[in-house]
Amino acid sequence: MTKKKLALEVIERLKKEYPKSHCTLAYDKAWQLLVSVRLAAQCTDARVDQITPLLYEKYPTVEALANAPVEEIEKIVRPCGLGNSKARDISACMKMLHFEYGDMVPDTMEELLKLPGVGRKSANLVLGDVYGKPAIVTDTHCIRLCNLIGLVDDIKDPAKVEKELWKIVPPDEGNDLCHRFVDHGRAVCVARRPDCASCCLSDICRTGKKNLKEK
Repeated sequence: MTKKKLALEVIERLKKEYPKSHCTLAYDKAWQLLVSVRLAAQCTDARVDQITPLLYEKYPTVEALANAPVEEIEKIVRPCGLGNSKARDISACMKMLHFEYGDMVPDTMEELLKLPGVGRKSANLVLGDVYGKPAIVTDTHCIRLCNLIGLVDDIKDPAKVEKELWKIVPPDEGNDLCHRFVDHGRAVCVARRPDCASCCLSDICRTGKKNLKEK
């Protein structure tokens, strides 16, 4: 089976398994998603979702957060880890959004990457979830599952995984597929202890077939 055919089969099976997959970070506005995804670095989404309401209660707009002292932002976001660097990035990002973009989050990869603390993963998440544009979010679940399944071959660099997936995943399927990878990675294909026997992909997954054969 070619990688493109494998990708299409994976897409269809995960659609049936997780028909309502969506971003697990809670947000109401595009700028809030930027804040959440920055806080999510080396932190669980659940913890981020506990902290952001406190941040938005005190600073409810882009302008308010842009004008907030970095030290005050850090006090709130510290439980997410790396408080100082995350607070600085959030402050700088909101300042740029306020003063250069009129509080509006841009809708192109080129413009999003100009924002402090925003990389391709964050930019793709915004493009896909907020603007409905083709996007592939190569987070840790996506990278791990793609290597296990055989969609990519021993590639761990997020940008390289993204590049390879664009070759085999239909543009309108990429964003939802990445959300389903997250759901599947948490529910079945758990790191270091994948439940291959219960996996809907086991007969087409490179690692699943090997694990089941060994048993």
